[in-house]
Amino acid sequence: MPEIKHHYHSPLKRGIFSFSLVTIVMVVGTVGIHWIEGLSYVDSFYFMSMIATAQGPAFSPVTSAGKIFTSVIAFISVGAVVAALGFLFGPFFGKLWKVGHEKFEEEMEHLKNKK
Repeated sequence: MPEIKHHYHSPLKRGIFSFSLVTIVMVVGTVGIHWIEGLSYVDSFYFMSMIATAQGPAFSPVTSAGKIFTSVIAFISVGAVVAALGFLFGPFFGKLWKVGHEKFEEEMEHLKNKK
């Protein structure tokens, strides 16, 4: 049976998609914090990088809108990073799981025949 390839089968396409996903979330978060809290773009980007890597914010937002936006964007940014990593490395882990399962089955058959 021929292997069916997804249109994102290429590692380059998966990498571009993953990078784009994280970049879009970081840009939206950086611009949002800049507008809401009045920080410079550099400080806003630093703030977003701390949230996106789940290290916690570098400071606490002052405004209520900033706190709500930070809560929502933290949830979205961490999810985007996890989704991007899964999308990028998913085929590798799927293949690794398949090979591991085949080896497990071979070992179980070997043990069964040994008795």
